[in-house]
Amino acid sequence: MADPAQSISHQALVEDSWSRCERYGLNPLSIPSFGQPAEQDVNALLERQRSLVQTTQREVLPYYENILSNSSCLILLADSGGQLLESWGDRRFVEPAQQRGFKPGASWMERDTGTNAIGTALASGQAVHIQRDEHFLKANRYLSGAASPIFDAQRQLIAVLDVSSDSYLPPSHTLGMVKMMSQSVENRLILNLFHDDYFQLTFNTGQDNLDSQWAGLLVFDESGLIVSANRRADNLLGVALARTRIDRLFDIPLLQLVNQPEDQPLLLRAMGRHRFHGIVRRPQKPRIQPRDFRKAPRPEQPIDLAGIDQGDPQVHKVIHQAQLMLEKNVPILVHGETGVGKEILVKALHAASSRAKAPLIAVNCAAIPGELIEAELFGYEKGAFTGAHQKGSLGLIRKADGGVLFLDEIGDMPLNLQARLLRVLQDRSVQPLGGGQPFPVDFRLICATNRSLRQDVESGRFRQDLFYRVSGLSVELPPLRARRDKQALIQRIWEQHREPQQWAGLSADVQRLFENHPWPGNIRQLSSVIQVALALAEDQPIRLEHLPDDFFVDLEKNADTHDRTELLQPSPKTTQLPFTSNQSLRSQFEACRGNVSHLARHLGVSRNTLYKRLRAEGIWKG
Repeated sequence: MADPAQSISHQALVEDSWSRCERYGLNPLSIPSFGQPAEQDVNALLERQRSLVQTTQREVLPYYENILSNSSCLILLADSGGQLLESWGDRRFVEPAQQRGFKPGASWMERDTGTNAIGTALASGQAVHIQRDEHFLKANRYLSGAASPIFDAQRQLIAVLDVSSDSYLPPSHTLGMVKMMSQSVENRLILNLFHDDYFQLTFNTGQDNLDSQWAGLLVFDESGLIVSANRRADNLLGVALARTRIDRLFDIPLLQLVNQPEDQPLLLRAMGRHRFHGIVRRPQKPRIQPRDFRKAPRPEQPIDLAGIDQGDPQVHKVIHQAQLMLEKNVPILVHGETGVGKEILVKALHAASSRAKAPLIAVNCAAIPGELIEAELFGYEKGAFTGAHQKGSLGLIRKADGGVLFLDEIGDMPLNLQARLLRVLQDRSVQPLGGGQPFPVDFRLICATNRSLRQDVESGRFRQDLFYRVSGLSVELPPLRARRDKQALIQRIWEQHREPQQWAGLSADVQRLFENHPWPGNIRQLSSVIQVALALAEDQPIRLEHLPDDFFVDLEKNADTHDRTELLQPSPKTTQLPFTSNQSLRSQFEACRGNVSHLARHLGVSRNTLYKRLRAEGIWKG
């Protein structure tokens, strides 16, 4: 079976399925067999899968009852062998000759039923939408279906969830809905297994979508070890998470995380780059006596324009121009590397504008699943598509009416949606999916990107007419390494994150390294490093041993740094050690010219341990 992470195009997926059907000896005129299981085998199958069926029915389907009421369709649940376990909905559209194919035990594997959503999802390991004429067997071409695999807590494919109908099903929306349903089942399977004994972290790109089925879910024990994660968490963080420590993923101390007030959102930064919001829930039955955790840090305060403008001329110019243009209804396009503070700038501009009391609606165009972004942005009427909410949806653009609409990562918006957005900006009205009257909207527009939209225009990835619509004023936030107010910025971020009792600042060595650091993650990375260092330093000044290892890795990669500090030298991968391990610690330290990371790796100890030994022997006084 294919790796679900390695999806292929829809056309290739259907062509591969038809080729398999031919190898199975089928032809388009073949009659689907649906298998012929004995009654006792079906009863045994249903008994084995009772828990899965109950989980799907009791925990998930109540949230999607609108699917059944809005259209004539069936929701089907099949096991990993393609055998039908249960169905919900209206069967009246099913052809009389195929009624047995919708009873428990019926096989929807390709070898029995040809190309179909369930069987092809199992064969490919990924979600699929099969329209009528894409079925290999003509007998099935009255059906349209979308199916998505279900994986258990150990990432084993255990079932497939399917939505089928004899009417037209919009591929993108139906596929998005069935993916969401399968994710809901997966989440519930994880929570059912680990609910009592483990911490849960739910996180997503925005605070208002933490209760979404598309939120990332991590389950971890009191030591911080992740014991399970849903696939959305993998996608958000870009790494495989099983058996990883949670405090190595997020720039937050474990004690702070487990002591976070339950159901109170917190800000998370992952690996110094990605910014998320999250909620922590504690075990229902703790396996150990709760520890006396220290009080959680004070919540972060919003940063105003004065907090951003610390003395860099380019930043000052950006703020001054953007403030003027926002009031005059000129669209603003903010360029900048990841982590330079584009979102913080937008929030501060909104707070300082005449629309401060109106909503700021932030949309990350790269984070919303492609199947759902159109409905999320423009809204939809009741019954606009399979899975549409009974009351319809306003959409994020209409929610921004009277306020500010912030489209982050706009360069990742699909081309077809760029055309719809252009129409909204031209007409100043938005028409929801499913028809109805256009609604007038009044909002100020700010967009942001870390890409060159001009290059995207030249390559055909971004519409030229939309580019000129969104870039009335184009400004660029400089990277941290190029800012002239770096010291003031470091001080401001230190003040922002320190505890009231933490008055000790940064040691001279740390200040020098901060000044010379390349900061590839920009302000986001700086903020993360300072938070980690403050947690480790407690009430002491921040010293080198309090800095995370990644900080030194970036320094070693920066060629300029080798000439600016005697603490870091070329990597030991390219330099032979000029000493032997039986020399004194002082001799070894001097032989590698004070390269602490170099020496620590050679001795096989952590930098923190080495710093303690150096300080105990009077070699290091930092």
